[in-house]
Amino acid sequence: MTFLWNSAFALLVATGALLGLSLPFGRIATAAGVPAALWAFVISAGAGGVLLAGILLRGRIIRVTPRRLRYFIISASVSYAAPNLLMFSVMPHLGAGYTGIMFTLSPLVTLVFSILLGVRRPNAMGIAGVLVGFTGALMVATTRGEAGAPADMFWVVLGLLIPVSLAAGNIYRTIDWPEATGPIELAAGSHLAAAAMLLAGLGATSEWSSFALLPNMPWLVAAQVISAAAMVALLFRLQQVGGPVYLSQIGYVGAAVALLSGMMFLGESYQWLTWLGAFVIGIGVILTTKAQSDQSSR
Repeated sequence: MTFLWNSAFALLVATGALLGLSLPFGRIATAAGVPAALWAFVISAGAGGVLLAGILLRGRIIRVTPRRLRYFIISASVSYAAPNLLMFSVMPHLGAGYTGIMFTLSPLVTLVFSILLGVRRPNAMGIAGVLVGFTGALMVATTRGEAGAPADMFWVVLGLLIPVSLAAGNIYRTIDWPEATGPIELAAGSHLAAAAMLLAGLGATSEWSSFALLPNMPWLVAAQVISAAAMVALLFRLQQVGGPVYLSQIGYVGAAVALLSGMMFLGESYQWLTWLGAFVIGIGVILTTKAQSDQSSR
């Protein structure tokens, strides 16, 4: 356990795998009629509740200061509520595996934001990697989801907003991380804030009755809550150990898990251009990662 908590690579693999499980879990839930906002609420309320219980059992509390409250609210909005709502909204139309590919764009968008905000200066290889990655994204976008069942381009565009939101969260959590605050405390506070936002949204759209669907799938809810709680605890630790751009690469592990589980357990299939586009995105990320390594070693 000590190795996992201190190894950036081990944290990357574990966090990405747990992220990938959320996609097939979510597709099963939405196929059963659970609204996207409700399943996103299950993730945030479950993860935040489990982490809060762990904090309280250790005799500690979450100290809420104006600075931390700001962090909780902004992080909740861009890192959890928005991307999860987008993810579970587009998944019934695009498929779990295709939606997972959207996560692979997160490192590229994170790097673009880093450059625009002056966090990182680009070099030729980094720019080439971004261009190659977005070429792959365009290839994936043209296939519009599962083979034989192309979705409306509206859902594809919504899906492309997932990595934008995730990248914004990656950058924000790093530049505004409150001093003397541990990853578990921030994860719990941010997810509880996201749960409150999603609950308010459910109330505003009069979808309270959909809560009656959850007792019909107790094992799925339990599996999602446990995996989400473990993922967010590891994610905030990975943020500390690896930084925002390295962390954003959990999308590759998550996409692989989502693609394999979607094909093996949900009967999904994708066009060759989708696979080729995913491969091209991978080349783009290799180039940007190499560019960052070269810059760091100078």
